[in-house]
Amino acid sequence: MTTASRPPAAQLTHARLSARALTTGAVAGLVLLPPTVVLAWIAVLASERGSRCLTYGEQCSRVPGDALWACFWASAALGALALAWPRARWAPARCGAVALQWGTQLTLGALILAGA
Repeated sequence: MTTASRPPAAQLTHARLSARALTTGAVAGLVLLPPTVVLAWIAVLASERGSRCLTYGEQCSRVPGDALWACFWASAALGALALAWPRARWAPARCGAVALQWGTQLTLGALILAGA
């Protein structure tokens, strides 16, 4: 059965699953944001360079702290925005928000680890 020949009820079920998947992705991103940051900082501080920066203030990361905070808050805001938008409509916008949320979250982890 092709997409064009599906009955309307099947299309609604597919839309609900898609909305549910977007909600799950947004919630998972919000829940995993703090552990991502904590685990990345633990990995950085466990390195020789990270402990030297913490102890003596030498060889610290060149990544500006404002960039880290911007990525953190952007990821949190995009996740909240994806959850706040109506489920039935705005599916492409919600999908984009969730994709950007995960992108900024992964960028944040990479930026933290780049300081190691």
